[in-house]
Amino acid sequence: MAQLRIALAQVDTTVGDLDANADLVSSWTKQALTQGAHLVAFGEMTLTGYPAEDLVLRRSFVAASAATLERLAARLDEEGTGSVAVVVGYLDASPTPAPAVGRPAGEPQNCVAVLWQGRVAARSAKHHLPNYGVFDEFRYFVPGTTFPVFRLHGVDVGLTVCEDLWQAGGPVAVARKVGVGLLLCINGSPYEQGKSFHRDELCARRAREADATLAYINLVGGQDELVFDGDSLVVDPTGAVLARAPVFEETLLTVDLDLPARNTPGTATGMTGQVAAGDGTMMEVSHIVLAGEPLPAWEPRPHQIAQRPDPVGELYAAVVTGTRDYVRKNGFRSVALGLSGGIDSALVATIAVDALGGEAVHTVAMPSAHSSQGSLDDAAELARRQGTQHSVVPIEPTVAAFHAALAAAGGLHGLAAENLQARVRGTLLMALSNEHGHLVLTTGNKSELATGFSTLYGDSAGGFAPIKDVSKTMVWALSRWRNAQATARGEVPPIPEEIIVKPPSAELAPGQLDSDRLPDYTELDAVLDDYVSHDLGRAELTAAGHDPATVDRVIRLVDLAEYKRRQNPPGPKVTSKAFGRDRRLPITSRWRERERE
Repeated sequence: MAQLRIALAQVDTTVGDLDANADLVSSWTKQALTQGAHLVAFGEMTLTGYPAEDLVLRRSFVAASAATLERLAARLDEEGTGSVAVVVGYLDASPTPAPAVGRPAGEPQNCVAVLWQGRVAARSAKHHLPNYGVFDEFRYFVPGTTFPVFRLHGVDVGLTVCEDLWQAGGPVAVARKVGVGLLLCINGSPYEQGKSFHRDELCARRAREADATLAYINLVGGQDELVFDGDSLVVDPTGAVLARAPVFEETLLTVDLDLPARNTPGTATGMTGQVAAGDGTMMEVSHIVLAGEPLPAWEPRPHQIAQRPDPVGELYAAVVTGTRDYVRKNGFRSVALGLSGGIDSALVATIAVDALGGEAVHTVAMPSAHSSQGSLDDAAELARRQGTQHSVVPIEPTVAAFHAALAAAGGLHGLAAENLQARVRGTLLMALSNEHGHLVLTTGNKSELATGFSTLYGDSAGGFAPIKDVSKTMVWALSRWRNAQATARGEVPPIPEEIIVKPPSAELAPGQLDSDRLPDYTELDAVLDDYVSHDLGRAELTAAGHDPATVDRVIRLVDLAEYKRRQNPPGPKVTSKAFGRDRRLPITSRWRERERE
């Protein structure tokens, strides 16, 4: 056996900021060297940030990524870290000759490289390209057909990229055939509820298939609507977890491994051969030697296995991370939101304060003639507890002016009059945004977005929607969880209990309650989950036990609101199917699910 100390650098990159991302690689490699690591690995497309979407179609961007990689290799050596093998994801162009029949050379590829002693020692491209959910990699990339193996201190290390682990065959099958001791997979795997347990099972299964120790390194942080949770881990050939990094935290997971030693063929390089990948393709195996001889034995350090938070706590960390990174990476210093005294705006304010600090959060109460004093008091108390910059701007004079202006056109009544109040509030928030540079946070939840229970250019107006993919019932669960965490630490709960227990109401008409227009949220969210997330049709929904009348009502509301959802701001994707990147339905459609049996 040979020993190897590896470090998994779980870092938060920024799309397009190649120099800053290279700085991340440099600084974390230095930290890995101080911990005695022989190999440090970074996530998928670390140099460019991930996903870079249509930026990868620009040849200038591809060339800049490749050039940054070359400069980084030389820089690491100049900084004294050239003796650490650095595995990093980046963007490159497909080589000449063309990688596939009918495809030109020079198309983008999602690549991984090994940097060693001032040079790029090995390169390869992702073999399996995902094209489902939020992934469009068939649109962007040419698949790779090589499987690189590098020998480091007597250990053969094979490389894969993200989806290469999720699909059978390909690099994992080749890894077993060539007998690697360590299979290293770099990832850009977004968070969604429950996904971490699927990853655990996947890593265990692939380690057994490859008959090798498997190291899985993931990105962390937010990128537009995606949130990466980290949760990097190492499993042994039986699938047992040896080490795990914490979720939603930049960190360096250093692990001492006992791995199979290989005979050292001097300094020979270029050992290649065609190997059947088990998925109908052939892969070219390239084998280079970085350092052939095993190292002298040392006493291994204990492995770190971070504990995951409970599922609700993990979800809360996801929306806080997504909000923090969206604000920070887009150059905003502060946010503003309407604080109504209801549960949704209370949770969004709490998320914003946890992400940015109370001094950067501007909460605005905008009472109308129908706002209760209790809601105003609850909003003020939440602002006091959390230290937000709170102000009260009554909207009744502005609403009255609109009514007067529209009197000659017949005036506004019913729902139009209700929505006017929401639109006045949206206009006021956007005016404050223009004046002070705040990013406006919208406060709508997934249940409201699904059913169209929001006002265009009103409560849907803003730049980011922290709970866009969070159902109403989960809004309550997150609020109670956050309060319980504060109580356990001996702190005052951030959300007043009165806000959590009051019946939800938009307070746009006398005595108005959400239950006047929507089914009970517990019943509603169950139907929405099956219809939106699992694509069940009407017959399947009723067969699953949902009330037929409720099903018809919900389907109608969801289908009619598609045009509204297209105009909503982005927000963190946290479920298996979020509106926007995941669920893409035509606005103009004659298909009526509720009419089909």
